[in-house]
Amino acid sequence: MSEVSAADVKKLREMTGAGMMDCKSALSEAGGDFEKAIEILRKKGQKLSVKRADREAKEGAVIALVSPNRSKGVVIRLSSETDFVSKNEDFINTARQIAQVALEQFPPSLEELLSLKLNGVSIGDKVTDMVAAIGEKIGLESYERLEAPLVVPYIHMGNRAGVIVGLNKAGDQYLEAGKDVAMQIAAMKPIAVTPDGVDKSVIEKEIEIGKEVARQEGKAEEMLEKIALGKLNKFYKENTLLQQEFVKDSKLNIDQYLKKVDKDLTVTAFKHVMNG
Repeated sequence: MSEVSAADVKKLREMTGAGMMDCKSALSEAGGDFEKAIEILRKKGQKLSVKRADREAKEGAVIALVSPNRSKGVVIRLSSETDFVSKNEDFINTARQIAQVALEQFPPSLEELLSLKLNGVSIGDKVTDMVAAIGEKIGLESYERLEAPLVVPYIHMGNRAGVIVGLNKAGDQYLEAGKDVAMQIAAMKPIAVTPDGVDKSVIEKEIEIGKEVARQEGKAEEMLEKIALGKLNKFYKENTLLQQEFVKDSKLNIDQYLKKVDKDLTVTAFKHVMNG
């Protein structure tokens, strides 16, 4: 048996869909040889997983859960190749069980979630077993978590998308507002809560696009920056949550809607996971 790196274990897992511990054991037994390790995995009944590692798994079940006191929330996506599988009740129940483990143990990463136990078996191994049993590429593709004074969940379109949104104030009186905002996120797909949360590279790209569009329209070179910044503000209104037009009342943006509920109410963070 030889020592293997975490990077190699991750690579073999991505190649085969096998559980992390299985990959580590196979690589160790194979002396780090990937082909031999794959052969070992196949001999252990994981052939289907290897065969289907290059398939696309764009369907799946997305589950969003919150803790009883509503201060923590998780959202996970268990993927499949077809909606025939993703709509199966056993598949959806397994996704719910995985989400429940995630909520109870609240691991900081997807890799750590895969190593946790579900009915005595690691979640990673459970997913691999599903591949062999169902005959499709199955994967735990997404895991997000959130803590806030109030976390509200929303599952959209029959488990095709899920949202958890954090509010800065706790209390049942804010649940409806939380659900409205979660539904807004599912429908309008904002990329950040405020402009401050937008990645710098995205901002730079939008400014460059704005300049080029203005340039193509024949605008003077010295005006391009100003025009691009104006377009950037429009981008923020369309893509940052608090500035977005409220889908239920176009006279308000989300920030204004929340202020009508409570003058100090706002969103601390959100997580949005969807199929595709």
